[in-house]
Amino acid sequence: MGSDETSGSGEPGNEKRPHVCVVACGGTIASEPGDDGAAPAKTGSDLVSAVPGVETYATVSAREVCSQPGFDVRWRDVFATAAAAREAVEEGADGIVVTHGTDTLADTAYALDVLTDLPAPVVVTGAQRRLDEPSSDVPANLTLAVRAAADDRFARGVHVAFDDELHAGRDVVKGHSNALSTMTSPAAAPIATFTRAASDLVREPRRRVAVDPLCGPEGPIDPADPAAAADRVPEVPVIHSGTGATAAGIERALAADVGGIVIEGTGLGNATAAIGDAVAEAVDEVPVVVAGRPAGPTEPVYGTPGGAVTLADHGVVFAGNLPAAKARVGLALGLAAGVGREDLPRVFGRP
Repeated sequence: MGSDETSGSGEPGNEKRPHVCVVACGGTIASEPGDDGAAPAKTGSDLVSAVPGVETYATVSAREVCSQPGFDVRWRDVFATAAAAREAVEEGADGIVVTHGTDTLADTAYALDVLTDLPAPVVVTGAQRRLDEPSSDVPANLTLAVRAAADDRFARGVHVAFDDELHAGRDVVKGHSNALSTMTSPAAAPIATFTRAASDLVREPRRRVAVDPLCGPEGPIDPADPAAAADRVPEVPVIHSGTGATAAGIERALAADVGGIVIEGTGLGNATAAIGDAVAEAVDEVPVVVAGRPAGPTEPVYGTPGGAVTLADHGVVFAGNLPAAKARVGLALGLAAGVGREDLPRVFGRP
């Protein structure tokens, strides 16, 4: 899609400002220092008050979902976030901003894209540096997220706003532990880039998952009771393939009665011979999804016992260009929603 430098409906100068609801989930963006280390402490309202510039682009309200660090987000938090976003839109919000810890921000953004299909922009953001730290990225990222959520061009799909870029929730990954430019889309381009005055569309903003929404009135999972919805999500381990990797991880997983297995393969989705042989037996018990370790697609090209051609013959599902972490999210949510094996490829596919 070509570039489009027109200002969206949430840009300054519009007579009527949209209404954006901030759904707060904790993370570094909400954290404060303490004797035992930093921890989430600020509410969504605290963040809005600390960054008054967001009111330039929209009227902003806030609601709390949880106050979790990014590295300890639970399934019930994900479902509660989906429910809060839907409720806010039903109450009249023109856009949603989800504030979240960066460690699992990309996972949650992809989960929300799989779970929902709302008629308003949903934009997830966070920060690498707290508000009290020098050169904090909280004000810039929160302002960027509100700008995008107030812009009806981004009304389909879940996006991630970070460091002057907007990424598709399906494609984005955290690429660095503390760099401000951590959020990237290594297998695709950003959706849009932003300057102080305008935004430039790089590709079409849309929902970028092929599966039908898995929660809400149109889906099989009801997030109104997040704890009950979370109880439906099975355990799905990720088994790493690499130099000398054996079948022990798969054997332990099957003994633990898991719901499915994700293989983090190498290259185009290949594994060691030991893992390949174990997969041949595992697929009779649970769904097995193969994802790649580097950015890029998974494709059956190579033979031998662990090659992707052989794995395909065994009956695995390939995760396309999704990394293993997101393949795990997709498989777990698909199984929770009762998606059959024959339809699982749609969870990982792109429309």
